[in-house]
Amino acid sequence: MGVWTDAFIAPAEPSLLPLEAFGRLVVDLGRERVVHTPWALLAGTLCANASLNWGSVSGQARWDQPPVGTVLRSEKLPEPFRRAKPPPWGDSHEDAQLLARGEAILDVLPALKNAPYAEQDVAVIFDRLDFGNKSIADHVYFEDHRTMLACYALARPQHRPFDAHDGSEPGGPVHPVQTCIVHTFKHAMEEGPAPALAALAARHFGPGVVTGQTWG
Repeated sequence: MGVWTDAFIAPAEPSLLPLEAFGRLVVDLGRERVVHTPWALLAGTLCANASLNWGSVSGQARWDQPPVGTVLRSEKLPEPFRRAKPPPWGDSHEDAQLLARGEAILDVLPALKNAPYAEQDVAVIFDRLDFGNKSIADHVYFEDHRTMLACYALARPQHRPFDAHDGSEPGGPVHPVQTCIVHTFKHAMEEGPAPALAALAARHFGPGVVTGQTWG
């Protein structure tokens, strides 16, 4: 059956890319067929450790397809299942507005210019990885439409674990992230990001990019 993994890739030092550079990163994800549109743009309070597919505002934007302007909040688990621990070991608390969505990748640029960039957390969400890209198809075990990707530009740095089971106790090494890419998958043929994603991240983030994952 396998388990779901949320993998991240980020610069060695936490930094917020300038708006124009972040826009180029997002456009290249689409142009180089790392991801498949449509895209959705969120702004507000976001958590880089939120499980992409399960309960996050990113997952709601992708799966529920709410209208632009909708305010999305993290799903709350029933009281017996809540965990008063930091994410990813405990619940994420997100509150964000869906600012825009679209199919054409270049349409994300004017939407980003109208976003509260650097003032609030911003994320561009893509429906799934693009399995038309051989690098992606060869890396992920089988084509899966649930493999969404989020590109974050956080107003302040957050910390992601290098390797953590989300049902375990908190602890272990973490890495500060501010601009980062997170994607989810169930099976992969090898460790680390797909070559196409690794090359793109190195070009935009600089040398020495850092990767990690949470799973469970």
